[in-house]
Amino acid sequence: MAQRFDAIIVGAGQAGPPLAGRLTEAGQTVAVIERKLVGGTCVNSGCIPTKTLVASAHAAHIARRGADFGIGTGTVTVDMAAVKARKDRISTGDREGVESWVEGMPGCTLIRGHARFEGPHTLRVDDQVLEADRIFLNVGGRAVAPDLPGLADIDYLTNVGILDLDVVPEHLVIIGGSYIALEFAQMYRRFGAEVTVIEKGPRLTSREDEDVSAAIKEILEAEGIHVVVGADAMSFAKQDNGFTVTPRDGAEPISGSHLLVAVGRQPNTDDLGLEAAGVETDKRGYIVVDDQLRTNVGHIWAMGDCNGRGAFTHTSYNDFEIVAANLLDDDPRRVSDRVTTYALYIDPPLGRAGMSVDEVRRSGRKALVGKRPMTRVGRAVEKGETQGFMKVVVDAENEQILGAAILGVGGDEVIQDILDVMTAKLPYTAISRTMHIHPTVSELVPTMLQELEPLD
Repeated sequence: MAQRFDAIIVGAGQAGPPLAGRLTEAGQTVAVIERKLVGGTCVNSGCIPTKTLVASAHAAHIARRGADFGIGTGTVTVDMAAVKARKDRISTGDREGVESWVEGMPGCTLIRGHARFEGPHTLRVDDQVLEADRIFLNVGGRAVAPDLPGLADIDYLTNVGILDLDVVPEHLVIIGGSYIALEFAQMYRRFGAEVTVIEKGPRLTSREDEDVSAAIKEILEAEGIHVVVGADAMSFAKQDNGFTVTPRDGAEPISGSHLLVAVGRQPNTDDLGLEAAGVETDKRGYIVVDDQLRTNVGHIWAMGDCNGRGAFTHTSYNDFEIVAANLLDDDPRRVSDRVTTYALYIDPPLGRAGMSVDEVRRSGRKALVGKRPMTRVGRAVEKGETQGFMKVVVDAENEQILGAAILGVGGDEVIQDILDVMTAKLPYTAISRTMHIHPTVSELVPTMLQELEPLD
């Protein structure tokens, strides 16, 4: 006989537990189903553990630069086992915190196992059958591995497996030139590994403007990271002490000890039995949702990485907020109201909001653009971190900010100033005429906005 709930949430990532909290507070009974680890990608194999490792790598980097600041540090060594232990402690603490919250939530039942639909309102988890009036899918995604010659013969790592390393690789080769790949590249270079990044396309971070991509490449190469682009015919061969990868026909093979494949992700929707519920997916497997995250089946919603509307912790959590607002607060919030924003956590970081300059140029609208190198930001000079620049693009007619990129110290925080004004749909003068605190990175945003020029 089926267990009956008011709502079932499949997946305990960033959207699932807070939605369970709101629904149970409203007096509903909720089942949260999780087949692996509570907390999802962010807590277990994404933001929390990787940014913890980034922090350790940054500490090693600053220690090596001690003489630049007049500080003697002696020989800097990295104890990778201790670095991993710190990462595990922080990540595990976060997961246990979410687990205890869900398990202690009145009206909520946490069920371990893999859920599959048996009908529009029915799910099976092992030998349990569950029914609910409303079902919310928060099943996340996973790394994909491309079908490349010889790759299947190599013991390669993904963003999950590499977190288990407790030694520094002799030579880490990374396939992919986007955000996950580059964060691990710089991190392990700072831990002491030789690192090579191999990208199929003509440049790194292909979704960014070319000047951003070029500056990122320059930052990484300055730290001794080898970057290979245009690797359009990669092939692999297993060796006694590792492997070789040949980037393209006629190229010299590159030998490596460890291989990280970071070329993209796919949604965990292929083994949910969605066809039994009549839920539609697109050609890539993402669940199709409307502007309020409802699927084509009226009582089923999809949140987080599995819906193709964003692949970040913040988009997943915002999905929860949108669903809760519409269901419980009579507050008609929509996905289309949010401004695209994200960060790349190399050091210095890239903070992004809205459209790139290339996207604005392709749109054909009249625009103004401002740009300022970090070498002219006093705060960056003081900290000895002057790589990068800040850039903003503005609609020439209504004066609203269309997008910005801040590649430099504090860029992931400074971008929030611009994001808030964009969301409020205020003109750029809301920042350019605001007095900021000195000395900060943010204080140069008004200066940049006072020096706008027509976009070519």
